[in-house]
Amino acid sequence: MRLFIAGILLLSTNVLLSQIAIKGKVLVEGQGLSGVNIVVKDQGLGTVTNTDGSFELVVAENFPVIIKASYVGYMAAELKLSSLAEINKIHTIELEAHDVLSEVVITGNLREMRKLDSPIPVEVYEKELLTKNPTPNLFEALERVNGVRPQINCNVCNTGDIHINGLEGPYTMILLDGMPIVSGLSTVYGLSGIPNGILDQLEIVKGPSSAIYGSEALAGVINVVTKMPSDQFFGEIESYVTSWGEVNTDLSLNTPINERVSLLTGFNNFNYQNPLDKNGDNFTDVTLQERYSLFNKVAIKRADNQRFNLASRVFKEERWGGEMQWTPEFSGGDSIYGEHIKTERFELVGVYDVPEIKGLSLQGSYNFHKQASFYGDVPYNATQQIGFTQLVYNKPLNSKTHLSTALAYRYTFYDDNTPATADEESTNINKPSVSHIPGLFAQIERSLGERVKLLAGARLDDHENHGQIFTPRVALKYGLSEHAVIRLNAGTGFRVVNIFTEDHAALTGARKVIIEPNIQPERSKSLNLNYEQNLYSMGGSRYTLDLNTWYTHFSNQIIPDYDSNPNEIRYANLSQYANSQGVSVNASAQWPNKISAMLGVTYADVHFVENDIKTRPLLSENWSATWSISKEFKDFTLDYTGNLYGPMRLPLLGELDPRPEYSPWFSLQNINLTWRSPIKNLELGLGVKNLLDFTPARNSIARAHDPFDRGVNFDENGEAIADANNPNALTFDPSYVYAPNQGRRYYFSVKYSIF
Repeated sequence: MRLFIAGILLLSTNVLLSQIAIKGKVLVEGQGLSGVNIVVKDQGLGTVTNTDGSFELVVAENFPVIIKASYVGYMAAELKLSSLAEINKIHTIELEAHDVLSEVVITGNLREMRKLDSPIPVEVYEKELLTKNPTPNLFEALERVNGVRPQINCNVCNTGDIHINGLEGPYTMILLDGMPIVSGLSTVYGLSGIPNGILDQLEIVKGPSSAIYGSEALAGVINVVTKMPSDQFFGEIESYVTSWGEVNTDLSLNTPINERVSLLTGFNNFNYQNPLDKNGDNFTDVTLQERYSLFNKVAIKRADNQRFNLASRVFKEERWGGEMQWTPEFSGGDSIYGEHIKTERFELVGVYDVPEIKGLSLQGSYNFHKQASFYGDVPYNATQQIGFTQLVYNKPLNSKTHLSTALAYRYTFYDDNTPATADEESTNINKPSVSHIPGLFAQIERSLGERVKLLAGARLDDHENHGQIFTPRVALKYGLSEHAVIRLNAGTGFRVVNIFTEDHAALTGARKVIIEPNIQPERSKSLNLNYEQNLYSMGGSRYTLDLNTWYTHFSNQIIPDYDSNPNEIRYANLSQYANSQGVSVNASAQWPNKISAMLGVTYADVHFVENDIKTRPLLSENWSATWSISKEFKDFTLDYTGNLYGPMRLPLLGELDPRPEYSPWFSLQNINLTWRSPIKNLELGLGVKNLLDFTPARNSIARAHDPFDRGVNFDENGEAIADANNPNALTFDPSYVYAPNQGRRYYFSVKYSIF
């Protein structure tokens, strides 16, 4: 009874206190603004401004009284009243327009700068867009980004990579807080297990960026920017469960250690242990997984705002997929087929500003990746270590010119149990692949008047196997107005073959991987034109438009050949060339009635020419689109998100393969309802994933009934022979995949914030 009475008294605090009336007016450039949201912090009171921007509130006399004014397209402002003496007058609150072009970005420039000032077009995606429908990792969340597609590469193990503008995963570089977590599997495991609570924003640069980041950045760069630890305690815990039995939990916590040191911690656990076979092929539709990831980021306050930040992540995962009757004791055997993968990964990223020399900073990253796996009865055990460090110097030469230089070094160690790292003289001894790649980067930015900025830079890498690789770039930015810019970029790129990358997508079946000797690095030349526009109305609406068109020409491109021999995947340089060209449009709108919408459309023409024959690469779509529509009500928010993909060319097993060569048009759509409960900081969510219940054809796995090819006859060249039991000359192969096998599912989520 005492607790009950105490609760009633607490809930009645505002009633027991004296009441005071506050009058005010919200102005924008001297004019009143109607429909502005006015909220009294910690009192649960609010109103909106009338037609001339004025408002009146009756609040509890509980000082300080903090009033917050917010409106779409403008930066929120606060008014703090500390005593009764400040009450008896009309207060004014000035709002300033919020221009997304003024957001701070680091991708593409080696230093922080306003998006408006960057000659390199950078797309910025806030955490809120990526979490409109809960996902267990950033890999899946990227399906909401126009021109970016998470590609599942295997129907059994469900590993994948990130495609940008129709180019495959090895062309995409992943950064964590501006530093490369470079590895062949970075796009798979680099985007898994990062808790949503520590995410600040996502920065994406589409197009070759080798001049600044080196190899693996031909399609583009994805920079995962995490929050900076602060001196205030806060946290967030979020969990959801789906009707398929998936359970995902994210925990993030910011903890001030003392006056100088703050720690940001994030923990992720994903668990799925419910084998389902809804397409009836006797294989799991989704791999069973148990994943743990722990992230820590330490920030140390230093004089003159100099940085000393260090972030680390430990990742551990076990997954398996295969025949429904498979259990772990069958791992590595040839009686029941399963793909069993154990992964351990460690990442370290840091930056330290040298105190004696202003503008000089030491940056570095390291990752260790260990994989122990069986694909059926084929073992694949690999270890990879990659260290990257660079000494960066940023110095303004004068008011119009800025110099950026960097000395870089990359170390790569790779070892596995395949012939790729075997010693040619002894089959019992491995000869790990080790490479040392020093590099030098220099760049000048020059303002040519108030509206024009020119950037010119180049990188020189010294590769021990390929010699010196030179990659220049140039960019021109012209400010059409305060809220509109046009950018023209030209540059070159390169990529060297990465054994881990090239092998992994192919080991998940019966195909043999062959990497031609003396393979040369790919080279590219690219031209990109970007137009970006923000529009604001006095009524509070905001509209953005981003138009991008590109052309990239590749020489020595490394193309996986699935067609020459159905039992092989052969990697070799093209003797001719390849092209990637297209156009993408992003448009978004926000209205004062708390409705927001976003639409993105991309057309990409990707092809290669060999023996004067033009061919479209596998798993590359011409058309794609993404959209998002949100409506915020008093107590809940409704989100509708979706994407649409055009046909992709798929890997067939010879001329007799009866499956279609191209995938159909398909769309993955989601609905999410978030309810803000009366309990402070508690949100509950309900939703549907894959609303249309789209799944690929049931025969996506060839000869699923015979995964060890016991019923297949082969000729002297190792190719399958058509016979009465195998009229289409097929072998077991799970690489015919273009979309997840997981159909419609419902979920319930809980989120609680700690302040």
